Amino acid sequence: MNEDQFSAMLAIIVPPIIEQITKNSNVDDEKAISRFYQSKLYQELSDEKSKLWHYSPMTLYTICLLYTSDA
Repeated sequence: MNEDQFSAMLAIIVPPIIEQITKNSNVDDEKAISRFYQSKLYQELSDEKSKLWHYSPMTLYTICLLYTSDA
C-alpha cells in the first residue's frame, strides 16, 4: 500500500474511533481527538507495518481502551 492509500485508509478508520471515545468517555470532540492522536494505539496504527488498519474501528476502539486502562 502506498502512502496516499494508507492516509486515505486512516481517514476512514479514525473518525468512528474518535466518535466512540466522545460517546463513551463523556468528553467533547476536541478532547477525544487529542486523546486519540496522543495514544499508543494511534502511534501503532499510523505505522502501516503494524497492520492494525486491518481491524474494524470498533475493534480498534476496544484496543484503545485496553491501552489506556489501569490494568
